[in-house]
Amino acid sequence: MSREATSHLDIAVLLPCYNEAATIGDVVADFRTALPGAKIYVYDNNSTDGTALKAMLAGATVVRERRQGKGHVVRRMFCDIDADIYVMADGDGTYGPADAEELIRTLITERADMVVGTRRGVQDDAGRQGHAFGNRLFNQLYRVLFGNDFTDILSGYRAFSRRYVKSFPAVSAGFEIETEMSVHASRLKLPVCEIELDYGRRPEGSHSKLSTFKDGFKILWMFAMLMKETRPFAFFGLIAAGLMGVSLGFMAPVLYEFFTTGLVSRMPTWIAAMALTMMSFLSFTAALILDSVARSRAEQLRIHYLTLPALGRGKVRAEAASAVEKPRRERSLKGPAKGGSSRAA
Repeated sequence: MSREATSHLDIAVLLPCYNEAATIGDVVADFRTALPGAKIYVYDNNSTDGTALKAMLAGATVVRERRQGKGHVVRRMFCDIDADIYVMADGDGTYGPADAEELIRTLITERADMVVGTRRGVQDDAGRQGHAFGNRLFNQLYRVLFGNDFTDILSGYRAFSRRYVKSFPAVSAGFEIETEMSVHASRLKLPVCEIELDYGRRPEGSHSKLSTFKDGFKILWMFAMLMKETRPFAFFGLIAAGLMGVSLGFMAPVLYEFFTTGLVSRMPTWIAAMALTMMSFLSFTAALILDSVARSRAEQLRIHYLTLPALGRGKVRAEAASAVEKPRRERSLKGPAKGGSSRAA
């Protein structure tokens, strides 16, 4: 798609950054070359190495977000910025700015709300095998829990429509924000696409902020919380099944003894089995109730999403309204017609 075809659309490039002074200047410059008409925003997350200054000198609009964590930064960006198309990348130079035009073209031609740039060669991420293993684990777990919409849920290179951005609640605090983005799209059955892009290594002097174990645990915890919120029947149903299994394990020898001898000599075991059975029933009841609540919340989110204009449609409506309003303003400035004043008199 040519640049002229997107010239009527407002495009915002969003770059969350924390201590990326070694790369942010080149990243901003490359995005300005790849998308000349786009506005580039760098949100500095308490950097101490001059990231904000380098970004400003390169021509980006710099905003500071004091709450530490990528999730806080993304929430602030989505709240602050109004655009038709949003392109989000990292400031570390691992994503190619030249690929942004392909992300935007796919977003427009496929009429999607989110396009994810899946990372080719992500297993070579700075030679850290822990990251590669975590990526495989989380992607497989996502497909089991939430569906097959995505093959790389942790990619930070994405393009969004306005109605995706303004309907996304963004409750995460850290690197688990990409998981929440993917679940939001799967939950509302939004049109999404993936395209495979090259993923580079960090240059000399740039260091990853991702902790293999700490952030990996946070992402796993986010999986559990999102499953509880979006699929409560499965979440609490599994708990109910586990409690019932343990209960039956305690119950079996007691029942065997009762049917063979007519006696119950292990009363504490029987009481524990009954307590676990009651807990299983309670968990199953909660699963039924919360499933209805989750469906209602998803419907409300979907309705809100549908009230937002589709890609480009809001600008067309605004231009049409302006075209209608302009002649009215001109007539009001000229005042009433000559004949009108004499009749009024």
